[in-house]
Amino acid sequence: MCLCPSWLALIRNRARLCEKTMLSTDQKTPSVARLLGYAGLAPFIALTTLSFFVSSAHKPAVMFSLLAYGGTIISFLGAIHWGFAMLDARPSRSALLWGVCPSLLAWISLLLQVEPGLLLVAFVLLACLVVDYKTYPLYGLDHWLPMRLHLSIVAVVFTGLPALLGLSGLALEHL
Repeated sequence: MCLCPSWLALIRNRARLCEKTMLSTDQKTPSVARLLGYAGLAPFIALTTLSFFVSSAHKPAVMFSLLAYGGTIISFLGAIHWGFAMLDARPSRSALLWGVCPSLLAWISLLLQVEPGLLLVAFVLLACLVVDYKTYPLYGLDHWLPMRLHLSIVAVVFTGLPALLGLSGLALEHL
């Protein structure tokens, strides 16, 4: 899936629409779901922060933990679409295929070195967001999109940043 300008424009336009109606749409999203969704960012933030301060002996375990958590989240995002497909009497092949793609890509990310694996996770998080912006409205779930956008931005930043810094050879002490 290409994140070409038309897809980015779609996300931007939907984000503006969601921002305009955020008060009313957030009221439809259950508070427990918001609490759990935002709490789910804690491992991204904590592990990324820890990766900057932990000793070099422990850094690989912290980074792999971040990669494994990111893979778990993208598998969850794909499973939502499998659930959507199950609602249809005759689910489309594309819906079923997309439902398993994130988990397969998560598995592949675990086979790579940590930094490229984290970049793959960040890309899949963005791809999931694009697909969700197209799919959620079909099921009347527009009100989840503002939270999805916020969660995705944080998750992408906190998986992409340590990956890019690691690939560039930069560490916190060099910044």
